[in-house]
Amino acid sequence: MKARLNISFFGSSLVSAYWNGAATYYRGIVRALSERGHQITFYEPDAYERQQHRDIADPDWAKVVVYPAERESDALAMVEAASRCDVIIKASGVGVFDELLERAVIELRKPGSRAVFWDVDAPATLDRMHRDADDPFLSLIPKYDLVLTYGGGDPVVSAYKELGARECIPIYNALDPATHYRDPLDSRFEADLAFLGNRLPDREARVEEFFLKPASLLPDRRFLLGGTGWHDKSIPSNVKYLGHVYTHEHNAFNSTPLAVLNINRESMARYGFSPPTRIFEAAGAGACLITDMWEGIEEFLEPGSEVLVARDGKDVAEQLDGLTAKRALTIGNAAHRRILAEHTYAHRAAHVEAVLGSWMAAAV
Repeated sequence: MKARLNISFFGSSLVSAYWNGAATYYRGIVRALSERGHQITFYEPDAYERQQHRDIADPDWAKVVVYPAERESDALAMVEAASRCDVIIKASGVGVFDELLERAVIELRKPGSRAVFWDVDAPATLDRMHRDADDPFLSLIPKYDLVLTYGGGDPVVSAYKELGARECIPIYNALDPATHYRDPLDSRFEADLAFLGNRLPDREARVEEFFLKPASLLPDRRFLLGGTGWHDKSIPSNVKYLGHVYTHEHNAFNSTPLAVLNINRESMARYGFSPPTRIFEAAGAGACLITDMWEGIEEFLEPGSEVLVARDGKDVAEQLDGLTAKRALTIGNAAHRRILAEHTYAHRAAHVEAVLGSWMAAAV
């Protein structure tokens, strides 16, 4: 019989996707682990107005603990409360007291409790450490029992092991079919090409190339931009800006346009094998997906038949200009079948459970 694990998770937010691109990933993984019988407590700081922009109420598949973000003592009290669990996870990018939490998770854990660092943005973390030999996290990596990553494949695994990680295993994004699925068409999201993503420094130039440039090349086509931070960006007149799109609207956003665009951040594209949540959300809705080119895409979707791949903005424009509604439907349906068969959070949770179960057994 498998062991039922008590897991404590320190992350950015489970209940709010506001300025929190990892929300869908956290929800999918945590919910699927709960469905497999494990008990999860998710600790998140009251920061960045996320509690004022909640997408979901506290779920019945996890206990959510929201703590104040002003004092170190409050964060340390949360780690102390979590320290007796079987597995204590510190995710990257909590956004408040990250260095403190990374150290405290190791120092305050009790005998028998195992510490995991779960990197939801490994390319950014690794690039940061490579730039700064004095980065305090460098000395902590060998002290964690395990490093899990949002993606990255062999390049990320090798990089972490070179920095002293005992073990590093990618746990990729996936689809939760109970959350992301086909929705009726919504006139708010009518467009030929839609892109959803927050404005971030290492994404902006790629958005200009892969989204705004095609909009300029195809002035008679309709483009839709969703996400936070683009309000003061100069955009072509055929681009409609929506602002923040709440999670409960994502299905209609992905189901309605002719095609949906994925643009990886520069660091993720460089490392490869890092499919963002948007790919699986779009596939869950049966959307015809166009993505920028990155190594490893074929591990998830077959280029040409399950996804359209573009090298630059000119490629995006050409793909879109030749795309019929019939072909878009065929590609979207093929992607939907592939993702359901191989890439759901149920698949990912089984992988996590196998990793944690064998590792806990070996540690006894």
